[in-house]
Amino acid sequence: MFDFLKKKKQLELIIGSPVKGKAVPLSSVNDPTFSEGMLGQGIAICPEDSKIYAPADGTIGMVFNTLHAVSLTTKEGVEILIHIGLDTVKMNGEGFKGYVKAGDTVKKGDLLLEVDLDKVKAAGYDTITPMLICNTDDYAAVNGLDGKDVQAGDDVIIITEK
Repeated sequence: MFDFLKKKKQLELIIGSPVKGKAVPLSSVNDPTFSEGMLGQGIAICPEDSKIYAPADGTIGMVFNTLHAVSLTTKEGVEILIHIGLDTVKMNGEGFKGYVKAGDTVKKGDLLLEVDLDKVKAAGYDTITPMLICNTDDYAAVNGLDGKDVQAGDDVIIITEK
């Protein structure tokens, strides 16, 4: 009868790391597009592995033809962008291998892309991998769990629904 007096519990969504490495705040990314949150809030991973995995269940929105980035949308509507390295678009796909295409349904932990980290470094690019929640404004909060070593799939972003 008095349900309106009960405080509504805010739901949280958990997003996993797309790659093994060190989780760092977006503010530490040496590119203002990411560090200032222009594309959304999230986290960055300094990768220690070449395999990029799905951080959540969802549908692939776009795989850039240069394979340096991939987007997916979860069933809850979270829009995720994984961007491998900085300025790696200039590599024109060299050193990248894709395993998914737009429209594919993926489960958390499915292999999305592979990157030759040594080739990226040899080309003079930073391998840091930002993962952004592009529709950050749809949520009460998007918090990155940085400052720790992570395995692919480990919790790195907590999203609180409005």
